Amino acid sequence: MPPPRLADRLLNWFCAPHLREEVLGDLHERYVLRVAREGETQARRRYWREVMAYVRPSIIKRQSNQYPTPTTTAMLRNYLKIAFRTLVKNKGYSFINIGGLAVGMAVAMLIGLWVYDELSFNTYHKNYSRIAQIMQNQVVHGETQTSQSLPYPFIHELTTNYKRHFKHIVTATHPSDHILSAGNKKLSKKGQYIGAEAPEMFTLHMLKGTWAGLRDQQSILLSASTAKALFGDADPIGKLVKINTDKDVSVTGIYEDLPQNTQLHDAQFLASWDYFVATNAYMSQKKWDNHALYIYVEIQPNTDFDKVTASIKDSELNVIKHLESMKEEAATKPQMWLNPMNNWHLYSDFKNGIVSDGPIQYVWLVGMIGFFVLLLACINFMNLSTARSEQRAREVGIRKAIGSLRIQLIGQFFSESFLVVAFAFVLAILAVVMTLPWFNELAAKQMVIPWANSFFWLSCLGFMLLTDLLAGSYPALYLTSFQPVKVLKGAGLAKVQMGRFAGVPRKVLVITQFTVSISLIICTLVIYRQIQFAKNRPVGYSRDGLLMVPMQSDDFYGKTDLLRTELKNTGAVTEVAESQSPITGVWSSNDGFRWKGQPTPSTDQFATLSVTPEYAEAVGWQFVAGRNFSKEFASDSSGFVINETAAKRMGLLKPVGETIHWKSQWMTNNIEKPFRILGVVKDMVMESPFQPIKPTIFCLFGNPNWINIRLNPSISTSDALPKIEAVFKKIIPSAPFDYKFADDEYAAKFRTEERIGKLTSFFAILAILISCLGLFGLASYMAEQRTKEIGVRKVLGASVLNLWGMLSKDFVVLVCIGFGIATPIAYCFLHNWLQKYQYRTEISWWIFAASGAGALFITLLTVSFQSVKAALMNPVKSLRSE
Repeated sequence: MPPPRLADRLLNWFCAPHLREEVLGDLHERYVLRVAREGETQARRRYWREVMAYVRPSIIKRQSNQYPTPTTTAMLRNYLKIAFRTLVKNKGYSFINIGGLAVGMAVAMLIGLWVYDELSFNTYHKNYSRIAQIMQNQVVHGETQTSQSLPYPFIHELTTNYKRHFKHIVTATHPSDHILSAGNKKLSKKGQYIGAEAPEMFTLHMLKGTWAGLRDQQSILLSASTAKALFGDADPIGKLVKINTDKDVSVTGIYEDLPQNTQLHDAQFLASWDYFVATNAYMSQKKWDNHALYIYVEIQPNTDFDKVTASIKDSELNVIKHLESMKEEAATKPQMWLNPMNNWHLYSDFKNGIVSDGPIQYVWLVGMIGFFVLLLACINFMNLSTARSEQRAREVGIRKAIGSLRIQLIGQFFSESFLVVAFAFVLAILAVVMTLPWFNELAAKQMVIPWANSFFWLSCLGFMLLTDLLAGSYPALYLTSFQPVKVLKGAGLAKVQMGRFAGVPRKVLVITQFTVSISLIICTLVIYRQIQFAKNRPVGYSRDGLLMVPMQSDDFYGKTDLLRTELKNTGAVTEVAESQSPITGVWSSNDGFRWKGQPTPSTDQFATLSVTPEYAEAVGWQFVAGRNFSKEFASDSSGFVINETAAKRMGLLKPVGETIHWKSQWMTNNIEKPFRILGVVKDMVMESPFQPIKPTIFCLFGNPNWINIRLNPSISTSDALPKIEAVFKKIIPSAPFDYKFADDEYAAKFRTEERIGKLTSFFAILAILISCLGLFGLASYMAEQRTKEIGVRKVLGASVLNLWGMLSKDFVVLVCIGFGIATPIAYCFLHNWLQKYQYRTEISWWIFAASGAGALFITLLTVSFQSVKAALMNPVKSLRSE
């Protein structure tokens, strides 16, 4: 064996140049003689002692400042040079370290962009910290229910008595689809009727016109994309636009398209609130039971939301007085309060009148996943660095022997880890640039990398330093703790390390990796199981081949019979019916019903939908009892069809033929009227598939505003749609043929859960990949360290299977421990997560078993490559040096 290279390098550093060749030649000759006479171990020890005899005087001179101390810059340059050489020398381990860190950092950066996008919701509006929406809490059966819609006369109460608390008070309708027409162009766009102060309050970026554009009743503001679609490159200011084929309004301003992470993103136009009131007769009646108003406010700079909420509580007494004067039920105790804009998105769920949850739970969840994925990559670095510590032990011993302080050695190892982090960061940035479009599509976002933002680069630097600290702290502290006396005297690594417990930290880190990975696998399986559970829920109607068309203008009304006849004549349609809301939504709820066993009008809210007799066949009603509405019986106009939940709520065992009394604003002179139950249909899932069915009542009177079309199953959709569109253009030429498929709208109800499921599964796959990279590196190193042992065992008769089991069992044990820790953690988290769904799946044992078995299989697959490779090695090669 040649003399120790480190000793030779040490001599080169401190020996005078003109003596190096002579001294080295002398030492090498004596070393060869001693190896032959005394053996290699004793010869190497004597060689080190002689080298240190030459080196020690130079060390003493440096310590007495006879040699100038290297500058910090020179030291850092030297550290980085050594680090780079180490990486090049160990290409396989360097690839695992840099590749694993790059994946972890890329995931963390993508998640960081996603979390920032969520947390910065609505910050586009400069005054967002002082903007709020006035909400209403009402007590129904002892439970407080929260609503955004307010009684229309309340705005007068607010502006008359409480104007001093607000800089702006803005009334608005709920955003909805409307037809915008300009010349031959007809578009269906979502927009709002809103107060004149809205553009200033929301600080819209006006490209043309001013914030004051809506002060004219006959005015409209268009988003830049809508203006482009309607007028092309022509100047739209002053041009006339029809809303829902009604009166013309004038374009008085063009505003920049709002970013996707704003609550008003869908509003493609803003029209005058005064125009809405003037063109809707029911708004001019100013009824206190007409809850059709949204109110947005901006509070004064010198106050806060709690103070203003407390000050407007007196208005509740006036609301109750008005309800009592109308002989309405005031027991609901309405309470008005301000919901700040910065809570609109992240804290959108209310329970018993208090903010309970919302998307903030997903922000925490995804943020934690990002941190843990990065942590897994850092654990790989720690494990591989400490596992290969024997190769660095002598280096540390020599540096300490020649006077290096521990803090200097820690700096060296941190510089090495920083170089790895820097390479990984470059790769991570490239990965983020390439995957961001796909990630935006997956997360339904419009995120971009803010290259020109100095805060972004400061964050990146901080992110790199944090990763360096996570990845490099343990190796730096661990490797610099070696005692130079034990290392340089030739003791084995077992003596250098802390006995038999030296590998415990590394095992703990591997267990942590698999705890995180298995937890993510379990979460992914349960999320998808919950989605499938809701998707397989009986919906009570047929979604396939059901087309829904909104009646967006007055031109639709009175033409349904003609449309029905013409559409059925095409052969592409089997039935056409009207309804007050789409099949996938409930837009109207009422109380005031009285039935057998209920002597006073109930305050329970029943979904109430106006339909036409053809609705049953169009949507595929499934009758449990009774019959459908019929045009042959005039008395059916005083009849109801109810769902199973409504029958149970009323406690009616045989509901068909029973009478329900109802007093509502829909009734003439607001008097109570009797209705006979004609039939009972199976519950229809019209809202969230994760929540219970609402008690629902169907009737023949009201104002239907949707057309439901059942396609002929024997004709393809691609052939049917052109025929249907031709009929609509012929009968209602003023409106575009805007349609929705019921199955698409129903599928949209799962998007949030599906999106979270896809994100979780994506990150789970990456977590497993990173963990397997680390396992592969550790298995490679273990096989390398035990080469001679494997050779001896093969000579003594051990089979490949025996050796494979010996090398794999340690990793199997670690995976099993990780599984044991992950199971209760995942169960507790998922149990709490499922509680927010009243219609939910169960957490089955097989999910945990499958996750553990999958992790074990992947581990064995990863480790087996190195284990079998080592087991198949020829023992002659591994034992020849013996």
